[in-house]
Amino acid sequence: MNRQLSDKEVRKLNSKKGLLSLLSKEPLNVDRALRYIDYQRKLKKLQVELIRLQTWAINNDERIIVVFQGRDAAGKGGAIRRITERINPRHMRIVALPKPTKDEQSQWYFQRYVEQFPKAGEMVFFDRSWYNRAVVEPVNNFCTQKEYDIFMNQVNDFERMILESGIHLVKIYMSISKKEQAKRFEDIKSDPLKQWKMTKLDEKAQDLWDQYTEYKNAMFEKTNTELSPWKIIKANRKTEARVNVINHILERIPYDKDLEV
Repeated sequence: MNRQLSDKEVRKLNSKKGLLSLLSKEPLNVDRALRYIDYQRKLKKLQVELIRLQTWAINNDERIIVVFQGRDAAGKGGAIRRITERINPRHMRIVALPKPTKDEQSQWYFQRYVEQFPKAGEMVFFDRSWYNRAVVEPVNNFCTQKEYDIFMNQVNDFERMILESGIHLVKIYMSISKKEQAKRFEDIKSDPLKQWKMTKLDEKAQDLWDQYTEYKNAMFEKTNTELSPWKIIKANRKTEARVNVINHILERIPYDKDLEV
C-alpha cells in the first residue's frame, strides 16, 4: 500500500473490529478493511432505525410487506438477514415459499401469497414473491403463456388492492452483472457451507441470462407504477447494496423517526 494512512484510519484499524476486518481475508487489504468498518458502523445505525420502524408499526397496528426479487445469487437472502437480525422476531416473518402443491396450483395464483400477508403490527419479507410468474416461471416453462398473460393483466390491480387496504408495500429488485453472478456461483460451489444453495435453476441461470433480461424488462415496464414502484438496487458490492436496501425501506415507509426505542 502506497498511500499514507490518516490518524483516524489508524484508530479504526487499531480497534477490535478493525483488526478482525483486516485479518479476516487474505491477502491483507487495508482499503477493504476500512470500507468494512464503515459499513458495520452504518449498518448498526440503520438497524436502530429499523427497530424504531418496527416499534412504530407495532404501536399503530401497521402492516408492512417488503418484496425482494432479483437474479439467483443477487444477495436477497443476505440483505433480508441484515434487516431482520436486530428486530423483534415475534413481529416479523420471512417468507420463501417452495414449489406450489397440486392444491395450490388449482387456486387463484395470488392466493398462497395472500395467506402469508401480515397481521396488525407485523412486517413480512418475501424472499421472492408473486413476481416469480413474471420472470422465473416463463423463462423455465413453469407456466403457460396464458397463465403469464393473466398474471401480467392482474398484478397491478392486485397491488392497488393491497395498498388501498392500508398495507405498506415496498418492492426491491437486486441487480447484479452476469460476471458477478458467475463469480458468486463459483464461490458457492467451492464452499461446503454454501453448496446447498446451488439449485438446478441456478445451474441454468447463466445460459438463460438474456431470457431473464427480456422478461425482467417486461416486468418493469408493466409493473413499475407510480402507485407501486420498483427500487432497483445495484448489488455487485454486497455491503453497499445492504445499506441502500435498508435506506430505501426507511424512506418508503412514513414511520415516526422521533420515536424512542
